[in-house]
Amino acid sequence: MVSITQIRSRLNQILHLHESPHRTALAFSVGVFIAFSPSYGFHTIQVLFCTWAFRLNFLALMAGAFINNPWTIVPILGATIWIGFQVLDMPHIAPFDWSDLTVSSLYHQILPYLLPFLIGGMILSVIGMLIAYPVAYWLISRYRGQRSSVEERLPT
Repeated sequence: MVSITQIRSRLNQILHLHESPHRTALAFSVGVFIAFSPSYGFHTIQVLFCTWAFRLNFLALMAGAFINNPWTIVPILGATIWIGFQVLDMPHIAPFDWSDLTVSSLYHQILPYLLPFLIGGMILSVIGMLIAYPVAYWLISRYRGQRSSVEERLPT
């Protein structure tokens, strides 16, 4: 029979609760990098790979990666392409011709946006990761410090 102690131990292992704030914040910031990366459709696979390859906290990675979700995808995509155009100093490209939606036409209409999308996505990924790490580290350290001080004051 499985005891409560065994379940708690297993849950702590899964959630990496005894992991340092550095590793948890690192996992979250890598998740943020993945969220802004231009590899749409592969974010979950990237999270699983990073969890396996680098032994990072799965939940922290997923929390970071879920910054990119159905509510935030439009502003993220807009910022990605805008930053790509600004960095590459490219002129504005003609809008889509919605009257011709053949595969060939779509390919030729999307092609000018590909390089700004890739460059802008990588820039946002790096910026997001560099912002996410110190913020996550500070929040995790503060939370754990408050939790440990509360536990010290509790009678045993």
